[in-house]
Parts: sequence; structure tokens; C-alpha cells
Amino acid sequence: MRARAIVLLSGGLDSTTCLAWAQARYECIAVSFMYGQRSTTELDAARALTQGAGVEHRVIKIDLGNLGGSALTDLSIDIPEQEQEGIPVTYVPARNTIFLSYALAAAEVFGAEAIVIGINAVDYSGYPDCRPEFIDAFERMARLATKVGVEGKPLKFETPLLHLSKANIIRLGIEHGVDYSQTVSCYQADDQGRACGKCDSCRLRKQGFADASVEDPTRYIPS
Repeated sequence: MRARAIVLLSGGLDSTTCLAWAQARYECIAVSFMYGQRSTTELDAARALTQGAGVEHRVIKIDLGNLGGSALTDLSIDIPEQEQEGIPVTYVPARNTIFLSYALAAAEVFGAEAIVIGINAVDYSGYPDCRPEFIDAFERMARLATKVGVEGKPLKFETPLLHLSKANIIRLGIEHGVDYSQTVSCYQADDQGRACGKCDSCRLRKQGFADASVEDPTRYIPS
């Protein structure tokens, strides 16, 4: 039997690439989150992607919208459509820490040997929980906080996209047969999953396809 992995799947470009990468190496269980985000069409994409791939999919509900503090969870904060200095308002406080904590629990429950997350420290928005130092610290904590860690079988944290440009992420996904037309990356996608083309996530995604010399299959809201 192949080793099992928990894959964090948002339905966007990066996490979908991670799922395809992980499927070549592990038996996968995908975990997504309904956390009070502004647009939930990414979850529709995640459901369709896992169904098409024949991957078990769990959706976990967390109410981070009750806290607010981010343009992704508080409708009173506008999504910026121009590049910002420093950490942008689309940063969701502690989101990856929370997501990885749930993944940690799922890994123990389902007997997984690895957790796969699509964080990227090259073409990204400057979020503090997308840095290598964060993953290293979380992995150290996991060794102390889990039964498998205490018993000397610590979980492996896989970050295959960590040091890749967006263009190289796209090339990796194409090598693994990813259909990027099925993914939703936009921070404010409409009810049909069409992208605004203006937010930070859309800008990075557009530039990635251009740099990879790959036609952009994203569905955009007509301007």
C-alpha cells in the first residue's frame, strides 16, 4: 500500500498543483475549509477537482468571519486592486496555522504520513505564514504535539511549491495533467467562479501564465 497524505486544497492554482503532485506519490485525502471567506466558488472548484480525480474530500467549517480582520473575511474591507507595500489586508490572521492544525488532526485520525501544503515564498503576497521559517517551526511543534511524533514517527511536511516561481508552478502542474480552467484563485470571484482580474491573486496568476508562455484559461468577469 502507498503512504497516505493529507493535502490542503483551496481549489486555486497552487493547491491544485500540489494535489496533482501528491497523487503521483501518495494516496491522498484532500481537506478544504469554509472559513467565512468572501468567495466560496473556490470550494465548488475543489469539490469538482477531487470528484474528477477520485480523491476523498473533506470540507471543514470554521468561522473566521466572526473575527474579521481581513479583506477576505470582512465585507466592510475592500479587496485592494493595486499592489500594496508590506503585508496586505488580504492576509487572514493565523489562517495557515489553523489550517495546518486541522490537517495535523486529520493526519493522525486517517493514518497519514505526510501533509502537503502549497505555500510559496517566491511569487506570493508577502503573508508571514507562507515562509519556510513558519513551516520549519510548525513541523517542530508537530513532533511535540502528536502521538506519532512522540512515538518517533513524525509527520512529513511537503511543500513542493515553496521555492518555485508562479510560472514554474504552472509548468509543474501541466506536467502532472492539471486543467487550470477548473481552478479558482480570485479573492472576489463571482457566483460563477469568474475572476475579477484585478486583485493580487489574479495579477500573480496572470503573470505566471505569461511568464510560462502558456495560454491563460481563466474565466474573467467581462469588463
